[in-house]
Amino acid sequence: MEVVFTLLSDRYEPGSVMLTTNLPFSKWEGIFKDPMTTAAAIDRLVHHSIIVELNIPSFRLEQAKSNVQSLGVETDQPPPADAGPSTTP
Repeated sequence: MEVVFTLLSDRYEPGSVMLTTNLPFSKWEGIFKDPMTTAAAIDRLVHHSIIVELNIPSFRLEQAKSNVQSLGVETDQPPPADAGPSTTP
């Protein structure tokens, strides 16, 4: 994800960035190519920042579960995290 790192680096001092994620910073090493890049990206992101942490149920997860139930599929497993938004209106 060099593109994300480049964006964070370019916007570090001159502008603002608003980012949403369901991953804690401790899991970001899977996003960037190495631990140093991960640390640098997090450092640029949190410096001069306001972090708003919402510990509320996921709307998309609940929607995905209700879509699966409406199809009559029995499952105890949540849908994959990369399932994306629902296609039902």
